Amino acid sequence: MRDRKAYVVCGAALFVMAGLLIGQEQGPLNPSGGTVAKRKTADDTKKDTGDDSNLPKIPSQYGKKDKGELPADAQFKTDVDMVTVDVAVMDNKGHFIPGIPSGNFRVLEDSVPQKVSAVNPGEAPMTIAMVIEFSNKFQRLYSMNWFQTLQLAWGFASTLKPQDYVAVVAYDMRPEILTDFTTDRSKTQEALHRLTIPAFSEANLYDALTDTADRMSELEGRKAILLLSTGIDTFSKITYDQARKKLQEAAVPVYIVSLMQAQREMMDAYTGPIARMDFLQADNAMRTFAKETGGQAYFPRFEGEYGTIFQSIHEALRSQYVLTYVPTNKTHDGSYRKIKVELVNPATNQPLAVKDEKGKPVKYTIVAKSGYRAPRAVE
Repeated sequence: MRDRKAYVVCGAALFVMAGLLIGQEQGPLNPSGGTVAKRKTADDTKKDTGDDSNLPKIPSQYGKKDKGELPADAQFKTDVDMVTVDVAVMDNKGHFIPGIPSGNFRVLEDSVPQKVSAVNPGEAPMTIAMVIEFSNKFQRLYSMNWFQTLQLAWGFASTLKPQDYVAVVAYDMRPEILTDFTTDRSKTQEALHRLTIPAFSEANLYDALTDTADRMSELEGRKAILLLSTGIDTFSKITYDQARKKLQEAAVPVYIVSLMQAQREMMDAYTGPIARMDFLQADNAMRTFAKETGGQAYFPRFEGEYGTIFQSIHEALRSQYVLTYVPTNKTHDGSYRKIKVELVNPATNQPLAVKDEKGKPVKYTIVAKSGYRAPRAVE
């Protein structure tokens, strides 16, 4: 009888350990084959050293030259002789404001007014990378933040259109590509199913975000990063200032949905001053990343806000004004040029007053990239 009980206990222990090992294989650190916007060479396949910094880019559907003409309404080029910038004008509810005449747009480059040669409405499929924090620091299995992370990831994926390209990147100690850019929603679902058991307690946000932005920097078309994160960075190789610079140079809009806002409100009375300061700094960093890349940051406290946030992101990415101008500074010096887009009344040279259907003034926000880096003379 005792021997039988011993066999039963041992068998149960082996079953549990096997289940945990299988679950761990679903986490974000399981090595994957392809990488977002970069493809491995034959030599790299034979001998993978883990250093993929020299791998070539994988272009999106708009980056392939054999696809014909690129959509003129979905480009942001940093050619110093012609600059194209996507601009979204949003009201205080996050809705796109259409019908603004081209003469009301003014572009300042390094505080110098530029002559806008064309203003066109733009709507195109998106190429978007979902960068998801999934670490054992905050996303322990069945925790409140674990459920929120999965709910936001699955919720946004379900709002994508069939022609949209999406990649899924999860990060803890390092980023891992769960699926490359694809319109096959079954692959996206398969990738999200792997977000089951987090592996490590590190959350290296700066490394993961800048790595993804760098890989997407040469993609053509309407592109963006959706970051689902607490904003806490624990052990990245680069600093906050370095991350800012890299994101500015990559010129990929970053849309951020903050995690744990509701939990932080509930636990505020039990949160120490150091932890509270860490979260406030994380919120500020995410706002800065979004603003300087031409994206937006959202800090939802209630589940009912998710749908509005997803709609706002889609409107900002699909419905935009595409401004084109030839910069007055034609020097090829590799410098960073700051861009500021304004709405003005050309008759008075004062800020444009926007009104709704009832004639009431509308507060609006202009969402655009903060600048671009000019090429060097040798490029």
